[in-house]
Amino acid sequence: MPRPRTIRVPIFSLAAGMLALSLPAQQIKLTTSGDASTAAQQGVTLAGKGQCTQALGLLKKGARVADRDLRRRVGLATVRCAMMLDQPETAVGAVLMLNREFPHDPEILYVTIHAYSDLSTRASLELAKEAPSSYQARELNAEALEMQGKWDDAEKEYRSILEKNPNLPGIHFRLARLILSRPPTPTTPEDARKELEAELKIDPDNADAEYVLGELARQQQQFDEAAEHFQRVVKLDPNFAEALRGLGMSLNATGKFTDAVAPLERYVKLRPGDPAGHYQLAIAYARSGRKEEAERETQLQRETDDAIRRAQGQGGEPSQAPPPQ
Repeated sequence: MPRPRTIRVPIFSLAAGMLALSLPAQQIKLTTSGDASTAAQQGVTLAGKGQCTQALGLLKKGARVADRDLRRRVGLATVRCAMMLDQPETAVGAVLMLNREFPHDPEILYVTIHAYSDLSTRASLELAKEAPSSYQARELNAEALEMQGKWDDAEKEYRSILEKNPNLPGIHFRLARLILSRPPTPTTPEDARKELEAELKIDPDNADAEYVLGELARQQQQFDEAAEHFQRVVKLDPNFAEALRGLGMSLNATGKFTDAVAPLERYVKLRPGDPAGHYQLAIAYARSGRKEEAERETQLQRETDDAIRRAQGQGGEPSQAPPPQ
């Protein structure tokens, strides 16, 4: 039998962090009152001292305290203690509450990253232990190799999966992604195209595979073919913004300016801050005889381009893109 494969994943552990911070402390006398605020305060204090077994019950009692700051501290302590005590459902519930009630909070985002990473690590280790030869374990291993830039090893793993599971969705698409991630060769586009077409035979509704085929065709200036792929993508997913942009650009390139207007209008609604979208829509408007709308989009293109330059700290003179003719 083949040797079990090691699943290579980055490991972050909040539990380890809590144990490292755990301090010997005098036992805190617990209240017998039903006051949620008191329970919450005591739970947070116990959690801060690493006494999570006693803390978690109190934290659950105090999860809905009225004081917003205390509720935030209860949530953070609950995540840490639940992870240390291997109670993933409790941890996830607290993470969801924190992100719902305190969006964009840097500390909460940090804890969320580590909590989900820790849960991912635990699941991957369980998978490696319980089913090391399963295609799921091998796929996870191949993805990790791909992320490390070990293209040849990843490809061997993916192809080994296909030998035993030839109709498994997603693997040909991952092979295409891998091929396109490698340093390019003269055969790169064709090699990727073969994998994407094989993927669509297995999964005809794979919008991502259709999109990449469209991009490959567009990059080779095969605009009619590109438009066909992009049209199939937006039929599968009407809000696939990049496919709408690719469709509009391909139609513009073949002189079908009136047809290009609708997908480009949808694109700029989804991505209003992209100057390229406004520029392409300005072209479509101008060549369709819609002069005022073309001028408006040209101005929006300049404004969004300048906003990006300012955000990047480039400064300089405002962009002066020529209006479409």
